[in-house]
Amino acid sequence: MAVITIVGSGMMGSALAFPARENGHEVRLVGTHLDREIIEACIKTGRHPKFKKDFPAGIRYFQIEGLKEALLGADLVIGGVSSFGVDWFKDVVLPEIADGTKVLTVTKGLQDTPDGRLLTYPAIWQEKLDSIGKKLSLNAVGGPCTSYELVYHDQTEVAFCGKNLPDLEVIRDYMKTDYYHISLSTDVTGIESAVALKNGYALGIALTVGLNQKEFGIDSELHFNSQAAVFGHSVREMAKLLKLQGAGTLENLAVGAGDLYVTIYGGRTRLIGILLGRGLDIDDAKRELNGVTLESLTVAVRVARAIRIRAERGEIDLNDFPLLMHIDDILVKHAPVDIPWEKFTFVNA
Repeated sequence: MAVITIVGSGMMGSALAFPARENGHEVRLVGTHLDREIIEACIKTGRHPKFKKDFPAGIRYFQIEGLKEALLGADLVIGGVSSFGVDWFKDVVLPEIADGTKVLTVTKGLQDTPDGRLLTYPAIWQEKLDSIGKKLSLNAVGGPCTSYELVYHDQTEVAFCGKNLPDLEVIRDYMKTDYYHISLSTDVTGIESAVALKNGYALGIALTVGLNQKEFGIDSELHFNSQAAVFGHSVREMAKLLKLQGAGTLENLAVGAGDLYVTIYGGRTRLIGILLGRGLDIDDAKRELNGVTLESLTVAVRVARAIRIRAERGEIDLNDFPLLMHIDDILVKHAPVDIPWEKFTFVNA
């Protein structure tokens, strides 16, 4: 039996408590300073307030003040924070983890740099570890997976990535079940880039739903031609971005495309895209969602900003990324939705 500590009681981190505990491991769920009400609810009811199913019996719950206790003897630490908690996890949690411990993050995203590079979160965390002389095995989860479906044991296949394959094999053995199937990859940049990129493109696909509702009515039938067109072009742009990241394409693209597929059918990214497609300005759309965290917006803006810098240096052609550029214009310049359909066409002679 391993000791698995999950730091961050958001939906995905909490969902991983299910396979971990069902495999017989000791599971400790720690809330961040923003998760107090969640942890209180878990203690009182044995259920995450966003789930409709009780946690497996035996999970221990901790407020952030109990972090050090929850980390004692941990064989695996799962980072369950959102992308907005990456720096907090880096500065507060990583230094408290014992040397040699395996870490698995569910956080998806990329950070851009002034020179146009796009860094994965494990790469950013590794810089922190190097600066303080700490040695941890950093690993990450790539989709496609929605938390509530994992909780209900829907058949799910994900990819765990990390630099050390034996460590990945150990983590897989901790977590795999008859419904949670895990591929392994040492291409951390590839997997992490693919599952981050899908966020901005899922927003682009959702725009078509809003556009059709604007034209035909909110209760009109769904129109799939337009969604499929943007989906297909999104995959092409993602493949080009993965190449720019120096990542292998096929397996990573498959993971990213799968994650893209599951993201466009539900959640916050779909909602904001639909509102924008209906004609709302980005500020109005955010107000409509009443402060809901929207990581997809951050990823899209960061990637577009990096791409523009590299285009200015003549390294790439912005015409290769018409959808990303349009999404960026919508988010940054408050441009109206006007999907550049003709720019998606190609000639393959």
